[in-house]
Amino acid sequence: MATTTAVGKTPVAVPDDGHKHKKNALSDGQGRLAWLLLAPTLLIILVMAGIPVVMSIRESFFANTSKPDPNTGLIKQGESFVGFQNFSQIFKGQNQVQGSWGTIDRFWNAFFNTTAITIVCVILETILGIAMALIMAKAFRGRGVVRAGILVPWAIPTIVSALMWKLIFDEAGVMNKILGAHILWLADTGASFWAIIIADTWKTAPFIGLLTLAGLQTIPAEVYEAAKVDGATAWKTFLRITLPMVKPTLVVAVLFRTLDTLRMFDLPYGMIGPGKYRVETLSVFSYQEAVAVRYGSAAAYSIILFIYVLLVASLFVKVLGADVIGDSAPKKSKKKKKDQEAETAQVPALEQVGGAH
Repeated sequence: MATTTAVGKTPVAVPDDGHKHKKNALSDGQGRLAWLLLAPTLLIILVMAGIPVVMSIRESFFANTSKPDPNTGLIKQGESFVGFQNFSQIFKGQNQVQGSWGTIDRFWNAFFNTTAITIVCVILETILGIAMALIMAKAFRGRGVVRAGILVPWAIPTIVSALMWKLIFDEAGVMNKILGAHILWLADTGASFWAIIIADTWKTAPFIGLLTLAGLQTIPAEVYEAAKVDGATAWKTFLRITLPMVKPTLVVAVLFRTLDTLRMFDLPYGMIGPGKYRVETLSVFSYQEAVAVRYGSAAAYSIILFIYVLLVASLFVKVLGADVIGDSAPKKSKKKKKDQEAETAQVPALEQVGGAH
């Protein structure tokens, strides 16, 4: 049996067996059990992501050196520590190229291309994704077939999509025949930028549609019924009910797509090819540097892209309130936390009192 003792305003059940009971670390999910369950995932993240990041940071402070050996006369391969030289070289503007932004440094050209592609793609994908979600949420005959058809592009591997759209945008491809024009989509022209936009939007808009559909299904039907009784139009219902209630899910979906598009590599590389400065992204530029055996500068470009992605993710989480871990519950105030700690501290004394009685 146990006696119930009031501590402040909170009733606390105190066992009357006279023994002090320890709190089990495995019972509340926040002790050793939580670490045991998370250990495999954390280990995989450390091996697959943490170690490469550390190695890239280390490589960014070194540069390959090829110089003749004074003793043998042979070319000696190796690397030497250069500090922040790889980073400082980025901003000196010594590698000028002609792209969509005029004649500028190749790094800034790739940076602006990455940013522009991300902004345009995410806006179009969000609009189309919401439209897809609204269609998939409707109850009609053949809805399953429509949902499957909408999600097929997202299921296709990106490199396969790149090769497929490469055939479509070929000089003698389907796109030019439909338009009745002769556009060099795959050349280093302004059309190649829009070719990337079209291909990426076609492939990944269903992803936003899928996550938005999950958010739509959590909205109670009674809310729409009440809005209909009040005489709200479909547009007002969408603006006042659907959009605000689906916003948490939509923001997370847009965040994932933004981060994924910022590191875009396979679509422009597989569809347009390397050396096309109008669609060259930071990932493609970094890869080209690595192919040219300039590993130090390639690592420096990768780290700058990593910092860029990290800043964008922080902006989404702090400014837009993206709930990426599903923990949207308000935090407890410090006063309540202190009161709970005080109550917990008084439990051992109450246990002794209960044991004495």
